[in-house]
Amino acid sequence: MRLEAAAIERTAGLLDRETVERAVDLLLKCTGKTVVTGVGKSGIIANKIADTMASTGTVALFLHPSDALHGSLGIVTPGDSVIALSNSGETEEILALLPALKARGVSLIAIVGNTDSTLARNADVVLDASVDREACPLNLAPTTSTTVALAVGDALAMTLMQARNLTAADFAANHPAGRLGKRLTLKVANLMHESPNVAPGASWLEVVKTISKHALGAVSVVDESGRLVGIVTDGDLRRTIEKTPPERFDTLSAATMMTPQPITTCPETLAVDALDTMENRPSQISVLPVVDDSGRPVGLLRLHDIVRRGL
Repeated sequence: MRLEAAAIERTAGLLDRETVERAVDLLLKCTGKTVVTGVGKSGIIANKIADTMASTGTVALFLHPSDALHGSLGIVTPGDSVIALSNSGETEEILALLPALKARGVSLIAIVGNTDSTLARNADVVLDASVDREACPLNLAPTTSTTVALAVGDALAMTLMQARNLTAADFAANHPAGRLGKRLTLKVANLMHESPNVAPGASWLEVVKTISKHALGAVSVVDESGRLVGIVTDGDLRRTIEKTPPERFDTLSAATMMTPQPITTCPETLAVDALDTMENRPSQISVLPVVDDSGRPVGLLRLHDIVRRGL
């Protein structure tokens, strides 16, 4: 690990500002896509670099040189940029691609361990990813060299991300299933249930039946105009019944059991903000009424639904 860490530190010093700026400029001005290619271990690193770029605002994909030589080269079109990874700079499959890439007029960035190689001499920009030795005891297995190449690719991707002013919301848009994506895109409207409503004068038995029917743990109490005036949760119902003599059950109504003027949210609120409203308080809320601009309930949001979606 220290060998690889030291190699990355060394590479950071080898890469001169002008060369890096040329590489970034080529990629920023690319009117097509960025195609990343490599063979063997370098191919695995190239694939990861392409994925990182694609998720951070650069249209990119991985192309295996062997596949390219057998027809997949068709995905490379004028206006594209190609990033080729090769520690030796003499990888046969990549060198075989060079005439076709030149014919298509694409720009070529080489990430190589040998800046005097054939690949380097044919590239528009050469990024020096050379290492003194591999971490392998035999100095054979690609270890340090692939780590350095990955670091260079990640640095390119992050610099492009910064140059494009990519925001957290932009990043989340490319990661809708990830936790960050959910936190920045998932709204209350995506999780809420239809609001079960009762009138203030509804009997305790009617409240019980409505809660049981919808199985949300609560009902909204609405006035004659349909506006929310309170909420009756399972807990409200249980506590009221516990302290009320059985002979007075017929006097209980939604109005006497409800929590008046409850905390609410709206459909367009981010689910993560609703979660914060429910949790960060002295007494945690498990059900949150969702109201429209007129104060009419349009749904109920359960803490369980938010947690289940991975927020």
